Amino acid sequence: MGIPTYRRSARTDWRMWLLLAFGLVFLWAGSVIDPADNCSDDGRECAPWLVPLAQGFGALVALGAGLNMLANPNRGSFIDPATGELVWWQGRIGRSGGDEGRIHPSQIAKVRIVRQEDSDDEVHLYDRAGARLFWLDQEVIPWPYERWAGRLKARWPHIVVERVD
Repeated sequence: MGIPTYRRSARTDWRMWLLLAFGLVFLWAGSVIDPADNCSDDGRECAPWLVPLAQGFGALVALGAGLNMLANPNRGSFIDPATGELVWWQGRIGRSGGDEGRIHPSQIAKVRIVRQEDSDDEVHLYDRAGARLFWLDQEVIPWPYERWAGRLKARWPHIVVERVD
């Protein structure tokens, strides 16, 4: 019932895979369609410039999705078995540490899950002094957030889990 190492969320993955597929379809279509053939039979409706535009759009979307998927494993969190600390990080590139932090769960006082109707939910963690732990948010913990917070509370019962709708 431990807190597993988190590297990427399934919710992010399907969206990025969908964007990558969308971009690759446009990129492929732009490379197989001849711009000169992109006209109606009577020649009245002709837009040969749309083919390279669609191909460029597809390349841009596929590149963006691919880079996001490469960067995604570079953020996460886990419980360090040697120290028992909760370790989190964002923005790791190569060997650089990026933005990271450590805290022992005994020092965490509250997990606040803020439900948002029009966007992704937010998660905020607070230490015993009431200070918010920056960089330790929804970007580095797995979804569903309630399950993750419940596992944390099960191991450290003093942690208050608050849901704000």
